[in-house]
Amino acid sequence: MFKNYSLEVRSCGLHGHVTYAPSEANLAARLRIPTPWGEAWRCLRCGDYVIGKPAGAGPADQAPVILRGKALRDAVILRVLAVDKTLRGLLIGVIAFGIFQFNGHQDSVRQTLDTYLPLLRPLGAQLGISIEDLNAMHWIQQALALPASTVRLAALGIGLYACLNIVEGVGLWLMKRWGEYVAVIATSLFLPLEIHELIVKITPLRIGALVVNLFLVAYLVFSKRLFGVRGGAKAHHAERESTSLLEVELAAAGQRLRRDGGRTTRPIPDAAGVAPSVVASGAEVARVAEGPRT
Repeated sequence: MFKNYSLEVRSCGLHGHVTYAPSEANLAARLRIPTPWGEAWRCLRCGDYVIGKPAGAGPADQAPVILRGKALRDAVILRVLAVDKTLRGLLIGVIAFGIFQFNGHQDSVRQTLDTYLPLLRPLGAQLGISIEDLNAMHWIQQALALPASTVRLAALGIGLYACLNIVEGVGLWLMKRWGEYVAVIATSLFLPLEIHELIVKITPLRIGALVVNLFLVAYLVFSKRLFGVRGGAKAHHAERESTSLLEVELAAAGQRLRRDGGRTTRPIPDAAGVAPSVVASGAEVARVAEGPRT
């Protein structure tokens, strides 16, 4: 089922093809083919040829950097992690708001418990559950005994933690370097607490949370080359841009894009100076006629 699955093709299906006409004639010749229906330009994401005028034009160093291959798969994983962090932050934010609302109304909560607990005891007895022995009831009783100032501090701390999760989610969704660092540092700080809770009592939920957070830290550090791992930021940017279709075509033409402080500059010709032009093959014309791959 997934043998021929292509994230690049699916992304183009969702967001449209990305075609670009570089001003360098030899490079443009490698991205353009003639067809019976007019010129077709190669999509910088999926590699298919698209009939019609290119979406953009200009020097090769000003072409958009389109994620492909491993870089695109990493982006999908980051978006999944971003959704997890954001939803978690929103849920924790709701809890913090509930604590703020609860503060100052302890007497009302006590009256509610005194009214409804006797009604729940027969149901709990039939299910073999002692309502008073539930962990949730112990937590509620402890919270009711806390002074108002402590409840406010607890709500403030939980609210800040919720904001931290949302900031992590936004940074990961936008695929910003700072978001990756914030996610790794914040998640690592809470790993000892999660391990302690797991030592106290093993539950599937706690095991799952610890595994997810360990994966997040390991994945971001090694895949994104954080903290200087595997060459650091410079190696990370070089790896991402090396998958660019323009980079591949320039390499085939004997040229390269010079790197200057992580920024891409104009192509440098090889000793021959000019790359051979590309003539459309019969297979390429047929693929254009068939449309995008599925």
